[in-house]
Formats: sequence, C-alpha cells, structure tokens
Amino acid sequence: MKKTQQPDPAAAVAAELRPGQSIELLKELHILTREGRLNQDSRRKLKQVYHLVQFIEREVQDGFAADQAVTLADHGAGKSYLGFILYDLLFARRPGHVYGIETRAELVDKSRALAQRLGFGRMSFLNLRVAEAAESGELPGRIDIVTALHACDTATDDAIRFGLQKQAASMVLVPCCQAEVASCLRQHKALQLSRTPLAELWRHPLHTREMGSQITNVLRCLYLEACGYQVTVTELVGWEHSMKNELIVARRTGKPKRSAAERLGQLLDEFGLDSLRATRFDLLPAAA
Repeated sequence: MKKTQQPDPAAAVAAELRPGQSIELLKELHILTREGRLNQDSRRKLKQVYHLVQFIEREVQDGFAADQAVTLADHGAGKSYLGFILYDLLFARRPGHVYGIETRAELVDKSRALAQRLGFGRMSFLNLRVAEAAESGELPGRIDIVTALHACDTATDDAIRFGLQKQAASMVLVPCCQAEVASCLRQHKALQLSRTPLAELWRHPLHTREMGSQITNVLRCLYLEACGYQVTVTELVGWEHSMKNELIVARRTGKPKRSAAERLGQLLDEFGLDSLRATRFDLLPAAA
C-alpha cells in the first residue's frame, strides 16, 4: 500500500512568509518558534503586519524615487514588529531611516538591542509619548511616512498631529480603542436626547461606544482632508483576524478642502463635541 506523503511543515510556513523575509528576525520577534513553526496567534499578527506593510510599500513606491531616502515614524511601536519587518523587507534595500516611538522604556531597550544584533543600522527607537515626538530633537524636522498600528484612543490623533507638523507625504493609520468621543457623547447624552432624535443612535451604552468609534474616525478623515490630504478608508484584514480593522490612508496634496473643515465643524456642533475644537483640531488652516 502506498504511503501518503506527509506535508512538510517548513514548506508550509515558508509559503506564508514574504519572499526574502528573514527567518532569524521572525524568530527573534517570537513570531516563529525556535523550530521555525508558526502558531495561530502569530499567524494572525503576521497577517495584519504584512497587509499594513503592503500599503506602506505602495506609498513609498508611488511617492519616492528608488534612490531617494525616506524617513518613516512608527508610533506606538510596542515590540516594533511592524518597524522591523518594514526594515527587513523594504528599507534594507533602499536608503532611508525607520523611527520607532514607544512609551515603555523596556521595549525600547529591547528593540535597540535587537536592531544592533541584526545589523539594522538605520533604525532608531525613542522612549517618547506620541504627543512629545513632534517637538523632540531626536527626530528630523521632516518625516515622510507616518504610521500607527492599533495606537490606542487619542494616540492616533497625536500621530495625525505629528504627521501634520512634520508635513508627512503619507499617513497610514489603524486606529484602536477610540474612547474620548464616546466619553463626550456619554457626558452630554441627556441634553442631546432632548435636543435631537439623532441621540437615539447612542442612547444605549454599547451604541455609545460604537458610535463614538465611528464618529471619531469620520472626524479624523475630515480633519486630514481639511489640512490638505486625500483620504482613503478601507479594511486592513478580514474581520476574523481583528475587530479593530479600519485602515486610514492619507496622501498629502497640499490643497486643504474648505468644505471638509466646514463639515467637521457642523458635526462637532451636531454631536455636542465642541470641546474637541481646541484640543484635537487646532491645526486646521485658517479660513480663506
């Protein structure tokens, strides 16, 4: 009786990796086990990172010549899965520099040690809050690409502010845990219920959270358009991989949209979010 050929585990894993991907790096990041295997959690994480890498690669390839140095800042870098894989697949083959910005000092130290061990010389890791980064002398005056994967709550807004101040050519953002607007909706719920039937959309606590998330990203997109960016919103990966799945890609056009600024202001008024004008949207260009 002919034996059934067993699948080769190494070949199965290789089929899921990008061509040219460093196996040593993936083991160092604990995405692959020491035996070179890929568990389900790591598979899901890698899929998300690879998808985001594809979008960032497109921004670099469409916006910059092959010999042009590109600077990229990764906000809320965590263990820097995204930054390391981007460097391995893209920046190791072209001029440029990757900056990982993270508040947890122990993760920054580990990332610095790993970059040195792997010879990734054009990577820097900074122990900073996103909100501090724009004023830090450790970063250049201009950053070409700004990205943030699952930067929680207002950290995504801080990444947008950073990108605006650094005149980024592109921003590639996957927001997460948008709680600020939901808190404002909750605070003024009774007043809004008496004022407009639209408040029924967030009367129940679950709806408050979901509406807060939706409104937050709509406001962010209008803000980017008002500040001179062309915005595309899409899914990062399938919903089975992550519930926080919205991807915002913004390309700088240098042509602010006055209509977007007006709509943004109208939505702030309609939803009782006027307090956000001075804190989140103060970089809007002056009206012509």
